[in-house]
Amino acid sequence: MTGFLGEVCDKAMIGFDWGTSTLRVYRLGPQGGLIERREAPLGISKIAGGDFAGACGDIAGDWLALHETVVLAGMIGSRQGWREAPYVACPADVAAIAAACIPVDLPGGGRGHIVPGVMSRDAGGVPDVMRGEETQIVGLLRTLGDGPASLCLPGTHSKWVSIDRGRITGFRTYFTGEMFDLIGNHSMLARVFTDGPDAENAFDAGMRRAAAPGGLLHHVFGIRAAILAGDLPAGAGRAFLSGLLVGHEIAAEAPSGTVHLLGGAALAKRYSRALARAGIDCIAHGEDVTARGLWEIGCRIG
Repeated sequence: MTGFLGEVCDKAMIGFDWGTSTLRVYRLGPQGGLIERREAPLGISKIAGGDFAGACGDIAGDWLALHETVVLAGMIGSRQGWREAPYVACPADVAAIAAACIPVDLPGGGRGHIVPGVMSRDAGGVPDVMRGEETQIVGLLRTLGDGPASLCLPGTHSKWVSIDRGRITGFRTYFTGEMFDLIGNHSMLARVFTDGPDAENAFDAGMRRAAAPGGLLHHVFGIRAAILAGDLPAGAGRAFLSGLLVGHEIAAEAPSGTVHLLGGAALAKRYSRALARAGIDCIAHGEDVTARGLWEIGCRIG
């Protein structure tokens, strides 16, 4: 396939997907095929003394000795990482992302390239940012083709992304996953929740509540009242909260057309259910497209 991404290149390379808690490394063949994958709990928050070069050598020193192209994405390019890679402004395509990669010296004399994040601004000029997700998105572009597409990357900070002809034209971030953790585990509500099954009917009830008048803050407190009144089992509280938060997210985004879901199986299943309830078609893609994205970016470096 050619199109806006061009011909498939013949580089072999090494890709680092470096998050806050976990490090995943991929050795990729000349057509982007996965040769080998390694993973370790060596996220940027766990590297003693900020010795990121040493961590590269520890997990992939034998690969680095091959002197192939090395691409590093994720929080490794944040202010808390190895070296900050500034954000690329939307609209951003793979060529712009590759051109903004920041070089770093690797063990054994090689050179790595840290992938930048991407920044979007809304109509009022308010910024939004992503770091790491852009590499996942790049890995999906050949599948999406040349036309416009809508993506949802559910997670701690869910992203809704607009794509057109291989460019990230804009996106919006929702605090949904982190809010679920804060409310469900650290708030007054957490005191009345008990362990119970992640009931689909309770999730659906939360979705329905999100469509009612009153707003999110009123709806959240209403969960406590419903449990105290006996209208909602305490064991179903977290599932109801999840449906409520996801429901408000989808209502705020109001997507039209098919939504492409990119994320882990459990979250993708939950969002697929939520979108179906809202009458929106979706297609789920596996989350392990990061390796392909690293390879696509690496093909355009140098």
